[in-house]
Amino acid sequence: MFSGAHAAATSCFAAVMFLTGFAALAVVPVLPTAARDVHGVALYPLVAGCFVAASLLGGVLGGHWADRAGARRPMAAGLVLAVATLLVSGAAASVWQLAAGRFLDGLAGGMVAVSVNTAIGQVYPDHLRPRVLALMSACWIVPSLVGPPLAGLVTEWWSWRAVFLGLAALTVLPALIVVALLRRRFGAAAPALSEDAPAPRPALIVATAVSLGAALGQYGVSGRDLRHLLCAMGGFALLVAFVSRLLPRGTWCATRGLPVTVLLRGLGSGVFFTLEAYVPLLLVTDRNAPPVVIGLAFTGAAVAWAGSSWVQGRLLERCPRHRLVVAGALVQALAVALAVAGTLPLTPAYTAASAMVVAAVGMGMYVPSLTVLSLTHSPPARQGYAGSAMQTTQNLGQITVLGLSAVVLNTCRDAGTTDAVAYTAAFGLLLAPCLLAAVLAGRARSE
Repeated sequence: MFSGAHAAATSCFAAVMFLTGFAALAVVPVLPTAARDVHGVALYPLVAGCFVAASLLGGVLGGHWADRAGARRPMAAGLVLAVATLLVSGAAASVWQLAAGRFLDGLAGGMVAVSVNTAIGQVYPDHLRPRVLALMSACWIVPSLVGPPLAGLVTEWWSWRAVFLGLAALTVLPALIVVALLRRRFGAAAPALSEDAPAPRPALIVATAVSLGAALGQYGVSGRDLRHLLCAMGGFALLVAFVSRLLPRGTWCATRGLPVTVLLRGLGSGVFFTLEAYVPLLLVTDRNAPPVVIGLAFTGAAVAWAGSSWVQGRLLERCPRHRLVVAGALVQALAVALAVAGTLPLTPAYTAASAMVVAAVGMGMYVPSLTVLSLTHSPPARQGYAGSAMQTTQNLGQITVLGLSAVVLNTCRDAGTTDAVAYTAAFGLLLAPCLLAAVLAGRARSE
């Protein structure tokens, strides 16, 4: 993949993933400080949820654009927009401007993720796709090791604004170079849609409604008063009304082929990102773990994800993809068991922290395999649509599973249980999507 006709493509895609990964991972640790300084702590759930909500919209727009004009244009546009969002957030004078910056960042991230996966499907033959996807995961290793701790030091010694503005200054020139290379090397349009293919383009209002529903849902589950309840209900209503229009027919029924593949992406992502959200909270609030343990958990998870992805792409490339999905789901179930064990006072804090690392091993097998299956189940002219559907269910899975776990956690706390019991119930809920994914994986097999 680094030789012959694919060398330039591989280099460009790797550079895109490195730049977007570094920008995405570095800013997350400074968001609470930024929200506090612009007097917006009460609206922090909105700031945090804007990225995921906008990723839904970005994935849909990027997938449609890639199907009609090739993956190069949405990829370049997303990369340029990612740099611009750093300037918007770095100059934020209010929490609403900060939220707008995060929304634009999610829009850019969704476009880039879908367009890269679509480009891989358009450029590489079947036997190289697992290796290229493994490389894309590996491109996040250095950002995960360097970005968060460096951003924390800059924030402590200088200012959170310096993180955003410094990243913009560091990435603008490389981003422009990559955009120029994409323009020269990959200017060909995508394969034309066949006459009998159904039009995959959803109306813009549908994607916007889903994005708004996701944002309202994440904000709604962050509180227990009437305002939060109304927001949660409104977000849920929008998702129920519109989200099916963005997904392949039969997704919720787990129909064989692309529909069940899309559904599986949502199940796995929901489990992983819920663990990533609540394990650190458990370590801080209930286990009194030092910050270094949390930092090591995040770093270990990133390395484990990349390492597992490399193994599935190099050593297990002949293994049927649906079997790797089953393995990934079962490994995630093991991670959930470790998280539950980590709530017990007799176990060390490292037990809960290790759950994030083990879950990342499962995701390293799970995500590339599902991406390969989605490309296999889609004709060339529909691969952008398939990518946007995968991005949509990834974010919906994250929102839904995290929201349900939040409800369980808060309900147990309101009932007077200990924090350990509340976390045990919230983590125990995650076993259901793990086992469901393992059962349904066979329906995603390629012929």
